[in-house]
Amino acid sequence: MALNNYFPDSTKTLSIEERKQLQQMEVLLNISREVAAQQTLDAVLTSIVEVTTQGIGTERGSLFIHDEETHELYTRVALGNNHREIRIPDHIGVAGHVFTSGKGEIINDAYADPRFDQEVDKETNFITRNMLCVPVRTVTNQIIGILQILNKKEGPFTQEDLDFLEAMTSQVAITLKSTKTMEEMKKSREKEMIFLDIVSDITSELNLDAMLNKVMSEAAIMLRADRSTLFLHDEKNNELFSRVAMGNAIGEIRIPNNVGIAGTVFTTNQTINIPYAYADLRFNPAMDKQTGYFTRSILCVPVINKKGRTIGVTQVLNKKGGVFNKEDEIRLRAFTSQVSISLENAKLFEEMQNMKNYADSMLESMTNGVLTLDNEGIIVTCNASIQRILKTRSQDILNRPIKEVFSNKNAWVLDRIHKVEQSLQSDITMDAELIFREHTISVNLTVLPLMSSDKQKLGDMLLLEDISNEKRMKSTMSRYMDPALADQLLSGDENFLGGKNMSITMLFSDIRGFTSITEELGAQGTVTLLNEYFTIMVECIQKEGGMLDKFIGDAIMASFGLPMPHDDDEDRAVRTAIAMIRSLREWNKERVAHGKRPLDMGIGLNTGMVVSGNIGSPKRMDFTVIGDGVNLAARLESACKQYSARILISEYTYQKLRGTYRIREVDLVVVKGKSQPVAIYEVLDYHSTESFPNLMPVLNHFSAGITLYRQQEWDKSIQAFRSVLELHPEDHLAQIYVDRCNHMKNNPPGAEWDGIWIMASK
Repeated sequence: MALNNYFPDSTKTLSIEERKQLQQMEVLLNISREVAAQQTLDAVLTSIVEVTTQGIGTERGSLFIHDEETHELYTRVALGNNHREIRIPDHIGVAGHVFTSGKGEIINDAYADPRFDQEVDKETNFITRNMLCVPVRTVTNQIIGILQILNKKEGPFTQEDLDFLEAMTSQVAITLKSTKTMEEMKKSREKEMIFLDIVSDITSELNLDAMLNKVMSEAAIMLRADRSTLFLHDEKNNELFSRVAMGNAIGEIRIPNNVGIAGTVFTTNQTINIPYAYADLRFNPAMDKQTGYFTRSILCVPVINKKGRTIGVTQVLNKKGGVFNKEDEIRLRAFTSQVSISLENAKLFEEMQNMKNYADSMLESMTNGVLTLDNEGIIVTCNASIQRILKTRSQDILNRPIKEVFSNKNAWVLDRIHKVEQSLQSDITMDAELIFREHTISVNLTVLPLMSSDKQKLGDMLLLEDISNEKRMKSTMSRYMDPALADQLLSGDENFLGGKNMSITMLFSDIRGFTSITEELGAQGTVTLLNEYFTIMVECIQKEGGMLDKFIGDAIMASFGLPMPHDDDEDRAVRTAIAMIRSLREWNKERVAHGKRPLDMGIGLNTGMVVSGNIGSPKRMDFTVIGDGVNLAARLESACKQYSARILISEYTYQKLRGTYRIREVDLVVVKGKSQPVAIYEVLDYHSTESFPNLMPVLNHFSAGITLYRQQEWDKSIQAFRSVLELHPEDHLAQIYVDRCNHMKNNPPGAEWDGIWIMASK
């Protein structure tokens, strides 16, 4: 209500100046009432700006509040039903000058003032003519914000306007500060409630992968960060590891526990807060270059358990809208402290689960039958082999007394168990007979006492080895053919012996310089050498489920996908080739130590259609494979010599690999007897950092060199391959391409050249 409504007669005799003073008093009363009536900070800001712009008669106004923590001035802008914050450093522009000086400013020509930022007008299509800016002070003279009004409607701003605006700000300062404090307290409480909900949700999880995912996700959300990574400590390997999504699976990232920022935080137990990553020498930008991600800011804190021991670190990257502050450090430390116990429990649970899974897997994979009993003679566990040997089902014997399962003619087993219970020593019975379901089974029986770590008896374990005629025959046959073939022959499945078109992966290997070796060793020494060599190589093949096809002199021919295909036969073949080279290296160490000559070998792999079957005469048969898929694998083994490689694979194998390997494309070739080109690749995973230093940079330079070579950019290609040689002078393949580029440079192949190399030899 206007003041002249209270004094209807007396105001008629007041002077203009007195009337103006009364109007200003009315505005001051209104602003106090308006502001005091508001409940939220956004409403208070809006109310102050509206009243002040109306009171002085201006087009616009803004109230900036000071953020002591970030040293910024911020205001709220309405966007529909929400508000967006605009923030500026508290020392920039007109508002920053007024805040730092503590003195109001009258600017009657905004564009002539160098402190004024004209870009804001350009963005909003607003023209600022003049402005008035004053500090907002509390009764204790603390400046808590800046109020600025723009474009006075009548005339320029005056000292009287400045004084009046300062008077208005003094009226609202207390309410503004109180409202700001209440909002901060409300936000703080909301944060704490959210924090407690997050901790409660995370600590209810026992699965380590799920918990790690939750911790990383919630830490990023809580601190408004782009990314978050939780590293846990592996005490056995002195490594920090994290679980990450890799396609549809979960993979592990592992780093030494003293390397990088995470390693520094773990070893020093000190928080590291880096506002500008690339300005800090401790930051390694290599990962950014690999992934294309740009790291701006980093906060890394140790994860400490209740005993004060550091069990890992949590790292968050790139806070949205600024850098990580002290409050972020405190919150992240508190968060990791709360979840550390659950992390340890989840890690322990996973280790126990892994041990159980390992034990179960080992139990199920055993060809011998296994039964375990408790102290009451009740059957607790049985594996698949025991069910096969006894021709029964698990539900028929589990939780039953052992004396009910082994009765009548099988009662001798109970005598052996009783003997072990009395002596607490293992007992072995060789070539005994069991009768189940009218089937007589020949077995070797071992009974062992199960003891705890404190020597308390827990029960007994029975191991049954089936040594029936079928097993004896298989053992004999497996010495002359692949065990998988023997299995199918013994099972009575003869269909697989007929001709079939199949897609399989072939492996050919060959010893380098074998002719000269045989001349040195003689007949007896050569046979001894080959027997040792083949024993090692065949073990590598069979370990990955491959089938040994035949020995051809010193060469080995093997297939993956026969007689039973797997989903990952290509990967099995590659892993076999890598294992063969590594095993050969270990064997060579023994040979050299005994003064013997080391061996070298080449391996070729190809995936394609072949014909498999039992080929030969009625008197002598050989189960083997033939076809172009076989021939190409043999050609690649031979090509290893030409390209100074040990493992070469075709594009048909490369395209079907599921695993990740260190591979480089070698060439695009047409092999002898063929007209269509095929890309060939070299597998380098058998190398160590000692045998092939700087491997990943070498692969990058080599890939660039191949691309430039096919574009006929000879000089640039030579430069790329020479970069390879600088990093690894022993890379003979790079030298081959340097020589080839020089030849092409002197003998240009023409515009129609397609980069294909014709292999003249097999």
